[in-house]
Amino acid sequence: MKVLKRNQLIILVISLMLVTAGYLNFTSTNEKMENKDVVAELGDATLVSNNNVVNESQRENKEEKKQNDNESEVINENETIGENEAVETNQEDTYFTTSKLERENIYSQMLESYQEIYNNVNSTVEQKNLAIEDISKINEKRNAIMIAENLVKAKGFKDIVIFANANNVSVIIKAEKLEPEQIAQIQNIVSRELEVGAEAISISTK
Repeated sequence: MKVLKRNQLIILVISLMLVTAGYLNFTSTNEKMENKDVVAELGDATLVSNNNVVNESQRENKEEKKQNDNESEVINENETIGENEAVETNQEDTYFTTSKLERENIYSQMLESYQEIYNNVNSTVEQKNLAIEDISKINEKRNAIMIAENLVKAKGFKDIVIFANANNVSVIIKAEKLEPEQIAQIQNIVSRELEVGAEAISISTK
């Protein structure tokens, strides 16, 4: 009987140990699972947080890029406007310069023609005298035009070119528009220097 009781006692102790071990193992497993859940939750929170940071950074980059693109468009537009204005100004300057050169070429050709008449041994005395008179008139007109243009520019106008023939004088002014008093100034100068009436003077802008 003692042996039986002893065996029973041993079995009871072993059973208690197994139960205790099972309980401890179950508790440890639950704690591990809870820890895993906590880590998973923390991981999800970290992931969400990181995604928010990335999304915020991407949004800021897009806004910055959009702003830079808008600034570039404004700069390009301003550059285009500036280039167009420069082209227009250059074309206007070219017109006045070219017109004066063409006028001088015409006068030079006329002077050359009259000079040939005067130097021609076959020309009569009357033809030579007329040639001398025409040469003198052309030179006087050229000088009068140059003086008139300089006087008009002295009034504050950017540029001017004058074309004159026997009956009419055409005046082109570099300006967007002219006030009545400005037109009167130009007429007075041109009329006085070229010795023509105001009715024979045509004034326009370019």
